[in-house]
Amino acid sequence: MTLLRIDQPATGGVDDELVGVTNKVGVLDHCRPAEYIPELLPNGTRKDVKPLTVLQPEGPSFAISDSNLIEWQKWRFRVTFNPREGAVLHDVRYDGRSVLYRLSMSDMTVPYADPRPPFHRKQAFDFGDGGLGNCVNNLTLGCDCLGVIKYFDGLLTNPDGSPEPTKNVICVHEQDNGINWKHTNWRTGRAVVTRRRELVVQYILTLANYEYVFAFKLDQAAGITLEARATGIVSVVNIDEGKTVPWGNIVNPGTLAQNHQHIFCLRVDPAVDGHHNTLVQEESLPADVDPRTNPNGNFYHVNSTVIKESAGINLDPFNNRVFKVQNRSKMNPVSGKPVGYKIAGPPTQLLLAAPGTIQSNRAHFARHHLWVTKYKDDELYAGGRWTMQSRNEVAGVGDAAARKDNVEDEDIVLWSVFGLTHNPRVEDWPVMPVEMVQVHITPSDFFTGNPALDVPSSADNGSKLTEGSCCSTNGANGANGANGN
Repeated sequence: MTLLRIDQPATGGVDDELVGVTNKVGVLDHCRPAEYIPELLPNGTRKDVKPLTVLQPEGPSFAISDSNLIEWQKWRFRVTFNPREGAVLHDVRYDGRSVLYRLSMSDMTVPYADPRPPFHRKQAFDFGDGGLGNCVNNLTLGCDCLGVIKYFDGLLTNPDGSPEPTKNVICVHEQDNGINWKHTNWRTGRAVVTRRRELVVQYILTLANYEYVFAFKLDQAAGITLEARATGIVSVVNIDEGKTVPWGNIVNPGTLAQNHQHIFCLRVDPAVDGHHNTLVQEESLPADVDPRTNPNGNFYHVNSTVIKESAGINLDPFNNRVFKVQNRSKMNPVSGKPVGYKIAGPPTQLLLAAPGTIQSNRAHFARHHLWVTKYKDDELYAGGRWTMQSRNEVAGVGDAAARKDNVEDEDIVLWSVFGLTHNPRVEDWPVMPVEMVQVHITPSDFFTGNPALDVPSSADNGSKLTEGSCCSTNGANGANGANGN
């Protein structure tokens, strides 16, 4: 109960010391307000936006039974919600064949780059620190999801351990995402086109200043996409008038938005035609000119390497490095290769904090793009179970990989790490437009052909030409193409 000291954050610029008071007495005199609430905008909202309505007159194409079993076209899976991970997909199957045992967001860290105390300690673990479930949004009909929607409730826990229901934490709906596949036979002029419809399982978090939107999107070609969107208000501090710094950007007078990273981890527990799977690294590499095998120099190698021990691995876009989960006990009858699924995360920047520092030690998982470990009960969190005020990642994916377990033809788990290096712009203020990143899980020699070949072609009878369109009726062949005529 003794006051030791009072730390006053520095508000200086690039030429000032990292500690110490530099501001004038009227520290806020040069600041300017900013609003984002529609009714408070000085000029109001746009007047030229007309309604865009999603209509499903016959209802959705998905069905829900047994409280959480979802069936949509050839997909079948269960969805649950827990306070640490949010929405979780279980026992994911396509046309009766097993694809994934479990799919969830595992962790996220947000380290900041301002070297001045106390900001050097600024590193949020948004899933592990406060508990994702405590920040989950109760979704609103017609706003967060469109169309015919099914909402799922969740259960949180009170401090005494008692359950606390929370409404509408997950929304499930269908959406159109452009063309699925198309071809025009140039000999006959016949065009066949199908639309890409997706089933979306979505939840949203408000973690203090930021919003994160997570959506699992299942498509008709047996692919799954995890999409993460970041929006909300960038974390800002005061800065003296007329000064700048290399660790952030001035987004409003007197308002410094600090540079930072958002590094996510998606936990993928595969079950590709069973639980005995192997991770294979595949690269496309140039080949030397050889009079016998490559006389014209256009051939390139496609090299596959089996990952035999648990490890962390990085992506390499210059070698087109991709990773496949294969079941080597089952061969594709067409290609003769093992059936598999490709895991394609974006080759985004990894943790920038210097090795050996607290920021780096707290987030070992953020040092590699992909980890493979042998399945072990209760290993669900890439950053470890306890991240709050930690000084080192304990029992996270780094420790799991360090066991050097055999992961060849085993029950394995993949951890896909991806993120955003966010050096704020003025356009991010006062609320930033969404930034999006995606991880794609797609079949690779799992089928004997395009699994979406049987998706029907149909024209949207609600589509019409706009008045005064620059496109003539003769040139508008979209309807004929959609009908396959």
